[in-house]
Amino acid sequence: MKKNLVLFTLFILPIVAYLFFASGINSFAKLPTITQNIPDLKNLDSKTNVTLQNKITILGFTGDEVLEKKGRFFNLFEEIYKKNREFKDFQIVMVVPIEKQADVEKVKVDLHKLGNPSGWNFVFATKNSIKEYYSRLKLLGNLNQTAGSNFVFIVDKNRNLRGRKGKSEKGKEEYKEGYNTTLASELHNEMTDDVKIILAEYRLALKKNNADRRKHGL
Repeated sequence: MKKNLVLFTLFILPIVAYLFFASGINSFAKLPTITQNIPDLKNLDSKTNVTLQNKITILGFTGDEVLEKKGRFFNLFEEIYKKNREFKDFQIVMVVPIEKQADVEKVKVDLHKLGNPSGWNFVFATKNSIKEYYSRLKLLGNLNQTAGSNFVFIVDKNRNLRGRKGKSEKGKEEYKEGYNTTLASELHNEMTDDVKIILAEYRLALKKNNADRRKHGL
């Protein structure tokens, strides 16, 4: 009994506290699922080694304006990527029209100036393929004519797109499927909060699995 109490104090209680303080803006106890089991990136490029499976992913679509709106990348890098890059299963994936590969190389140079972007990936495809893939995310928002969006999306390890949907614990109706990268304040507040909840969810699951393994002598 005493051992279980110690384990609870050391492992479970900090996670519960973390979830509590992470919920200052998002009052959902668990971040709801917007779309279940979205397609993996192999549907876009069969040669890519980038996968959504078993990764916590921030997924974005650049469109043609890779250089013109590179400030979006810098906002995302500073407000989201830097804070979470030490989590080994965390990644950012940008889907880019295939003709913009040269522009992406220029952006990569700038990202290196901000820090190590090893967990930041780019996947290239035709605009028609990108639009088809996006349609399977079943979202209310649409891509622009160049297959881009200012919004990015949170995808969990099971390829479920997560956000805010339904009534929060406070009884307020909410719906949020993506986060506007042109607004540093939205990334700093709402998205940071929601990413914390997803990461805390997996940390809690990891702690539980490790405790179960110790209990059974594995």
